Amino acid sequence: MGSLRLGARGSALSLAQAGMVAKSLSAWAAIELVTVKTTGDRRSAEGAPISWKGDFTKELDEALLDRRVDFAVHSLKDVPSLLPEGLALAAVPAREDPSDVLISHPPRPFAELPQGARIGTSSPRRKAQLLAARPDLSILESRGNVDTRIRRLREGRFDAIVLARAGLARLGRLAEATEIFPQEVLLPAVGQGALALVSRSDDQAVRALLARVDDEASHAEVLAERGLLATLEAGCRAPVAARGRVEAGALTLTAGVFSEDGKSVLKEEASGLPAEAIALGRSVGEKLLARGAADLIAEKKR
Repeated sequence: MGSLRLGARGSALSLAQAGMVAKSLSAWAAIELVTVKTTGDRRSAEGAPISWKGDFTKELDEALLDRRVDFAVHSLKDVPSLLPEGLALAAVPAREDPSDVLISHPPRPFAELPQGARIGTSSPRRKAQLLAARPDLSILESRGNVDTRIRRLREGRFDAIVLARAGLARLGRLAEATEIFPQEVLLPAVGQGALALVSRSDDQAVRALLARVDDEASHAEVLAERGLLATLEAGCRAPVAARGRVEAGALTLTAGVFSEDGKSVLKEEASGLPAEAIALGRSVGEKLLARGAADLIAEKKR
């Protein structure tokens, strides 16, 4: 196959991820990188909140549909549970550890942060679980890219911040993490740690090429998580968390829905076959809805 145009955002993390994907495909095609500025990039630069998951994907989706690029790479947690008509999730490469990490200044673990410590995060999911573990904490808004957030921590605006481990690893900055949160304390976001390679659904040649770098276990994990999210009808601002894990031929999905203050916690876990990932996600979502998850999600939307 000849040269293919890979669409990506212009952020340092997106470019690092695009470089990884291009390298993995280099044996079969020459990859030309095309950067596209998204609504999410503009809002992030302005310090404004992200209104929905598609803020980081909309313009790349348009570039695909307009045939300005042949496929796009996204952080999967930024991808809405329903893709626009004409697009397909063509591949999910091997997933990074989806855990969240703490970066504190001065360095000290989560349990040893002082009473009332100021934690920087813009994620309702993280806020809810941090407060569930330690109600004494003061959770403050922290927006921007990795560089910006770490700089503000060093400037003394926060005592600690919480970031995705995968992003730090891909930027070669994992050594800056003070502690990796166990899943029991901080369940990750849907799709965290995974990349999404999206193509036009009718472009069979590109889809066949991208299938070469698809990781079946990672793909099954995120399909279960996305099936859960679609069932809950929760947007990017809802305090929903999930972790799919394929081990010994079985897929286990652990999921949680929280009140933003951390006082209400609903969790469910179920296992099934990787081939039935979406159905497993829907089943877990329905169990959470039966226990009142819709009320917690609606609470955040109000």
